[in-house]
Amino acid sequence: MNGRDWTANPWLVGLLVLALGAPCAVAVAEDPPSAAAGEKKGPEMSPAARILPGTPGAESFGPEPSYDLPYDADAQLAIYGDKHMNRTSFPPLDLGLQLYERGAYEPRPTWFGAKNPMMSALMAYGDLRVGGTQYDNGVPAANGKTDHTTVAARLNLDVDWAMTATERIHAFVRPLDKNGAFTSYQFGGGVKDRFGNESNVNLRTLFFEGDLGAIAAGWSGTTNRYDVPIAVGRVPIATQNGIWIDDAFDGLAVGLVTAKNSPAHDISNMDLTLFAGFNNVTTAAVPGKDRSSIFGLAGFADALKGHVEWGYGYVAADDHDLSYHNLTAAFSRRYLGRVSNSVRLIGNFGQKGISGQKTADGLLVLVENSLITSQPSVLVPYVNLFAGFKSPQSLARSADSGGVLRNTGFNFESDGLTAYPTLDATAHDSYGGALGLEYLFSLNRQIVVEGTVVERRGASALGNQYALGARYQHPISNAWIVRLDAMRGWRQGLKDVYGVRVEIRRKF
Repeated sequence: MNGRDWTANPWLVGLLVLALGAPCAVAVAEDPPSAAAGEKKGPEMSPAARILPGTPGAESFGPEPSYDLPYDADAQLAIYGDKHMNRTSFPPLDLGLQLYERGAYEPRPTWFGAKNPMMSALMAYGDLRVGGTQYDNGVPAANGKTDHTTVAARLNLDVDWAMTATERIHAFVRPLDKNGAFTSYQFGGGVKDRFGNESNVNLRTLFFEGDLGAIAAGWSGTTNRYDVPIAVGRVPIATQNGIWIDDAFDGLAVGLVTAKNSPAHDISNMDLTLFAGFNNVTTAAVPGKDRSSIFGLAGFADALKGHVEWGYGYVAADDHDLSYHNLTAAFSRRYLGRVSNSVRLIGNFGQKGISGQKTADGLLVLVENSLITSQPSVLVPYVNLFAGFKSPQSLARSADSGGVLRNTGFNFESDGLTAYPTLDATAHDSYGGALGLEYLFSLNRQIVVEGTVVERRGASALGNQYALGARYQHPISNAWIVRLDAMRGWRQGLKDVYGVRVEIRRKF
């Protein structure tokens, strides 16, 4: 064998030693001087993390999975090969980048910059509701009768133009109702054989929604490093499931803190939004056509092993004596794996009132509870409680969204279609709650039964109120739903109420 084939080149040997020795020398230099030779260095980790004491034993790990059934290769292949298209409803207007589209996309236009490419899509979607109702709401008509038989219709139509992945223009119209009245035909009772055409083309919402961080990235050509979501126009805002705010007003909303976390404070996710409205603000605390303005902050955080919500708002009325401050806080979590609980507070203060009468003054306490059964997604017993002191109000609430107790029980909830009766949902100087049971069968049907109580604090012309109600919903197909409701209410000092209704809903 030729000696050159095995003799080491001193230059190559030197380079190899240098390549291996330099990192080792750096690693040794980084070890603390007190580290003993050959001592294993601990792992690098966050200062907020800590190593648990002791050595993990067998009790620290769960059992290995147990496979009772024999292995079935065909069943495993079926997971991937037996896919099929599900029946679904398609939007009647679906242009550009469609909702259900296959295949790869062509390169997108970059009119807003290479870092914010166009993804233009125009869609219209919503639902049509038609309900037939026979009810007595205790309100006499011109002929003195309080019972009514009505068929009414409501069309919810959303039109959405998405320009990029983060920017869009959205509009919402309800062309079959106007000023709280719906297109309907009344058969008898208080009003007989009357057709009411309440058509209109007024925009309920029209706003631009986008992300200032993505827009700036497109303009500058740099990578987006921050998120600042913003909405401007007639903006719908709903917080705390529509309890604190459920309204659409002319103004804006800006995300000050978006999807942030804090390991040091055990916060996995938190948000903070600034909002302002300058027209079309609705609140029962300021009656009539008052042009109120509204300013506030709303936030939430996943912390304390639960979900925390808070907010502050100020309503500036034309009549300054009706202006008021509003504070809210809420906390939701599960306890002992058995009870899901939410506690919500809404407080109003600072209103002077007119002639000593205040319309936004006091405190509302809401406590929502549901029992976690052996079938937690199917069988849901619940008990929701409330206590209102003086005259608490939501910060902003559209006229047809129902009262602040709408989510406390469905006997407080208006159907948003007819004058179907409910118990008093204002919570003014009253307390009570709803006890109910919901069953969802195979997650494709719903039946709910509920008893509801309203007791008064002090003297009140309204008196105590009680109700029993039931609801059933069933999907006829992927697009059609039928719903049945019935209720009977007893009202101290007022005429008792009752109602039965059937509703057909078509989603599109």
